[in-house]
Amino acid sequence: MGKFIVIGERIHCISPAIRTAMAARDPAPILQRAKEQIDAGAAYLDVNIGPAEKDGEELMKWAVTLLQEHCDNIPLSLDTANKKAIEAGISVYNRSRGKPLINSADAGDRISNIDLAAANDAIIISLCSKHGVPKDNEERMAFCQEMLERGLSLGMEAEDMWFDPLCLVIKGMQEKQAEMLAFIRQLKDMGFNSVCGLSNASNMMPKNIRPIMDSVLIAMCIACGLSSAIVNPCSPRMMETIKSTDIIMNQTLYADSYLDL
Repeated sequence: MGKFIVIGERIHCISPAIRTAMAARDPAPILQRAKEQIDAGAAYLDVNIGPAEKDGEELMKWAVTLLQEHCDNIPLSLDTANKKAIEAGISVYNRSRGKPLINSADAGDRISNIDLAAANDAIIISLCSKHGVPKDNEERMAFCQEMLERGLSLGMEAEDMWFDPLCLVIKGMQEKQAEMLAFIRQLKDMGFNSVCGLSNASNMMPKNIRPIMDSVLIAMCIACGLSSAIVNPCSPRMMETIKSTDIIMNQTLYADSYLDL
């Protein structure tokens, strides 16, 4: 995949300001967060509308159109449990800067999201899990292979399946972190693209610790071969770390001004 891909996480209905803006179809708070993330270095924006059982189709169409029309058709990750809402978002999606990203499938109840991606020529985030936390990397790989086979059988290209190793909460699952890093190396060695929701790892930690832990973990993940992550690009420490690792991994040409680029 080359240079590390940052997917901005901040357009999320869990945020009271974004939830209120989505309900009222108020573009200002959503566009403000979009611009902040793009200016900070996000290449994709994750648009999480939650379950959206009532008005998901109309809401996703509105959000996709709003963001792409005002943000130079930036690629989007469509994030919802409502499959019809994903299809609705894709129906108005402008692909001039890349395919839509569907967030997400797994090897269990959400495996049919791979079918949705195949039918709509989209990229799918494929979580290497079936029911809860996989017991080890052998099980992770079995789930990965199951999803890969399904996608390939439907005509997908392997490069359009971005595998998520499952980023686990460090506070309570500290012993699982080295295992996850080893799995990222496996994915890299097999030539697969990978992605994770990185901020999950620092959940329940004090606010002053979270940026430190997130930035160290992202550097370790990139060194192991992680291709992309859903993160907060408005964290200066996070983006300084990502830009610096791109230099060290020889994905970006060094210049004294590299942090400003």
